[in-house]
Amino acid sequence: MKNVKRIVNGLSLFLAFQLLLCIPSSWAAKYELTRNSVESVKDVDAKEIALFRVKLGDSEIQAVESLIEQRLPGVRAEQEGTFILLWDKENPTGAMAGVRITDGKVDLIFINNRFAKKVRGVFRHVLGAITLKEIRDLLGPEDFPNETLMGAKLLYEEKGFLVNYLDKQVNVEFCLGCQDLFSGF
Repeated sequence: MKNVKRIVNGLSLFLAFQLLLCIPSSWAAKYELTRNSVESVKDVDAKEIALFRVKLGDSEIQAVESLIEQRLPGVRAEQEGTFILLWDKENPTGAMAGVRITDGKVDLIFINNRFAKKVRGVFRHVLGAITLKEIRDLLGPEDFPNETLMGAKLLYEEKGFLVNYLDKQVNVEFCLGCQDLFSGF
């Protein structure tokens, strides 16, 4: 009887492991912006950020299927040139989030303060920040500051994101090695 239990337990563990291997990697995002409440900046890494299950490095086909063909509730999605833009159906004054596709792969994810009601975790607080001091208190000191009279660009290169702040307008861009993003520093 003990041998039968061991065999059943071993077989169960083996099947569970095989099922885990079959789960697509896009489901395993550590920080899905609209679902996970990651509050610690230490846990944020652009490699593991996902916008409606689209991660940096995903193919254009995956991005189109996830953002345009899936019909996200309350969101209107359009592909314009190299961008897939997401608009709030209730207030379509401008894109609230989106991705950029270069060479058939997603290389940039952006969100702005219009997206604040949909995002969860630390970036909900960042997008709702009124002052630059609030953003720095949430995220810590940036790797390369670029502050002017009009606003600031806070580059967190190690984490793979840039925060643009312009008088209560906040935009966050996630990118890995985007030279055009980091060229202003």
